[in-house]
Amino acid sequence: MKKWFGILVMGTALLFMLSNINTEKKEVVVEQVEEIVEPSYEYDILVDSFQVTKGVVKSGQTMGEILYLNHIDHPELNKIVQKSKGIFDVRRVNAGKNYTVICATDSTEKAQYFIYEIDATNYVVFDLRSEIDVYKGKKPVTVKLKTASGTIKSSLWMTMEEQKLSPKLTAELSTIYAWTIDFFKIQKGDGFRVYYEDKYIDGNYIGIGRILAAEFTHKGQDFYSFYYKENENFGDYYDEEGKTLRKAFLMAPVDYKRISSRYSKRRKHPVTGRWKGHFGTDYAAERGTPIWSTANGTIIAATYTKNNGNYVKVRHNGTYTTQYLHMSKIKPGIRKGVYVKQGDIIGYVGSTGLATGPHVCYRFWKDGKQVDPFKQKLPPGDPIKKENRDTYMLAKDSLMQILMN
Repeated sequence: MKKWFGILVMGTALLFMLSNINTEKKEVVVEQVEEIVEPSYEYDILVDSFQVTKGVVKSGQTMGEILYLNHIDHPELNKIVQKSKGIFDVRRVNAGKNYTVICATDSTEKAQYFIYEIDATNYVVFDLRSEIDVYKGKKPVTVKLKTASGTIKSSLWMTMEEQKLSPKLTAELSTIYAWTIDFFKIQKGDGFRVYYEDKYIDGNYIGIGRILAAEFTHKGQDFYSFYYKENENFGDYYDEEGKTLRKAFLMAPVDYKRISSRYSKRRKHPVTGRWKGHFGTDYAAERGTPIWSTANGTIIAATYTKNNGNYVKVRHNGTYTTQYLHMSKIKPGIRKGVYVKQGDIIGYVGSTGLATGPHVCYRFWKDGKQVDPFKQKLPPGDPIKKENRDTYMLAKDSLMQILMN
């Protein structure tokens, strides 16, 4: 027993000595890992060497006041105004809108850039360095495709509300089916399925995009709609057989964000404050968005007046005439006597004349009297063209499969 104990002690001592020898010979290498710092950007501007301040325009505050507080003097402000012409009206900096000031970090703390957010997507950059530059930009928008469905218990709006869906879905569905379904007569048991776009900026939800496909069940009958673009100018909604859901006129003269005001015989004017009839439909859209003629016809006016701003009026036949108000500009070549086809661009969205923001006021005459186009029994529009039918059917089948799953 003692013999084995001695061998064990000697073996342990030898291992300890060898361990010490190896430790003494081992070279310790400390590797320094340099931390990689990602560059920081705001509105595509590298801001690592600047001071960034964000704010919200206060009531009554002007862009000039904000810049003056950031060491931009009056001669420079004058240059900014001049450079902005035709790009952005600096007088239209509105309370509640977000802005960013990017300043130098030296003793001057002078503004180098000023960015004003026109809306959730669009902004205008004022580069205030050596040569003043003014340009517009867009935030990248992430689109997620979603489906939703529901059965109506009381109203479409309440059903959307209960499912925490955007109220804009209600407005969009009522517009798509404006010529097909009387939404004032929707009843309990009616239902819908919808396949649509949700939009996000910087991970934050900003609202729905376009409805791509929908099924609306009303009084036991299914009504389908599928969005399809036959050309670059505009798209429209068609049923499962390729028939248009609209009539001889487009549902809207522009790719709009929302209907900001409908036809009414009594409305408080947003500028004058007076109560009077509003005999048109206001489609709010981004400034510069193309405006289309809603049907074939001949231009009978393309001019400017104090209240209407830049406008175009089209006679379609002996019965119908349409008018498009508050354009930023009339498209070159559009003048009295020119013949236009449905979907042709006749001008661009603006806010000229008596207007509070960019939109097109669409007016509709029948037999010389202004009427609400959504309440007219109009002739049907054209179906999908023969040369586009196979492509449409392929797209429709894909959308139908998504809608039904």
